[in-house]
Amino acid sequence: MHLPQRAVRPFTKRLCERAWQPGAVLRSRDARIVTVIGLWVLLALGLDTGASLAQQRMIGAGTWLLLLLALHGEDRATRVQVGVVVVFATIVEYVFAGWLGAYVYRLENVPAFVPPGHGLIYLCAFAIGRSAWAHRHSRWFLPATLVVGGCWALWGVTLADRPDLLGAFWYGCLLVFAWKGRSPLLYAGAFLVVSYLEIIGTSLGTWAWQPTDPLGLVTVGNPPSGIAGGYAWFDAAALYATPRLLAAWDRRRGQNQDGSVSEEVESSLSSKVSAGPVFGSSQRKK
Repeated sequence: MHLPQRAVRPFTKRLCERAWQPGAVLRSRDARIVTVIGLWVLLALGLDTGASLAQQRMIGAGTWLLLLLALHGEDRATRVQVGVVVVFATIVEYVFAGWLGAYVYRLENVPAFVPPGHGLIYLCAFAIGRSAWAHRHSRWFLPATLVVGGCWALWGVTLADRPDLLGAFWYGCLLVFAWKGRSPLLYAGAFLVVSYLEIIGTSLGTWAWQPTDPLGLVTVGNPPSGIAGGYAWFDAAALYATPRLLAAWDRRRGQNQDGSVSEEVESSLSSKVSAGPVFGSSQRKK
């Protein structure tokens, strides 16, 4: 169904403005999200090193539970963004890991914790990007992130024992998203979180990237240096699809007869966020 651009663009603008205002969410909640998810990544991947398939599924159940708890205090728009990432990333996982074998997991499957894990990774990057800290230090935070990523990508194609052309390409994608995208701090956050995830995952042997792409044309590092640029496509998909999905849903419910985004959606961006059972209370501020 084609949605009128006048219904989508104003909401996209409001979504980005609200999401990236420095005072939109209290630092305590964002800090807890980042800390808890960071610790869970370390714990879950550590447990997986010797886990059986059944134990791996238990880790997956725990990851789903943590994701649901983390989303409890978020508004509807954020929840939809996370849902889009989970669906999109899961499809990519089964195509590139399960079918093409671009990278291989320890048990040669797609572990049960991977789909909800993508949701946690996005939410963690989202929390960094919207945080007061990121906005207060944005003048150096984003450039420094890109410089570090650029040095890593340059090392991958010049000095690394295992050449990494794919990483350099994905770093280029990250540059484009950071330059052209409406939410550059989200991509800076994604670089930190995804790099952390990939370094731990490959170091523990949870997964391993093949030396080349499935066609044998492009060299790949383990992990690829610019892997955050690959994940940035998930982030971009979430930011693109969310306003359209919400507008379509409201139109279907008869709440959007005039072609504009409903008042319910608008109020969800400025209302108080309920207290989360794990991450504490947070309040949206106008």
